[in-house]
Amino acid sequence: MTTPPRTGDPELDRALAEMAALTAGFEDVRRRVEETRGRGESAGGQVAIELTSAGSLAALRIDPRALRLGSQALAEAVMEAFRKAEEDVAGQSFELARALFED
Repeated sequence: MTTPPRTGDPELDRALAEMAALTAGFEDVRRRVEETRGRGESAGGQVAIELTSAGSLAALRIDPRALRLGSQALAEAVMEAFRKAEEDVAGQSFELARALFED
């Protein structure tokens, strides 16, 4: 964290220091949220998805046994795993932000 320049006014210096600390906290949370990955599984773990915090697909794993589900069931399993990954990344991001505001 960069220390703001001193103004000579103790009250203003205190307010600027608090603002700098809060800004550093926001930046840390932004970086941590950006690095967050959400994971979701379905079909007994045969389908697994990993998403970035922006919602982009980072990884998709389909166990060969999942191919026996048939196309419709496999599509539903992929959608379910995706939904769970979305919920996971959203929950993690929420917890990171909440921790900032609780301090």
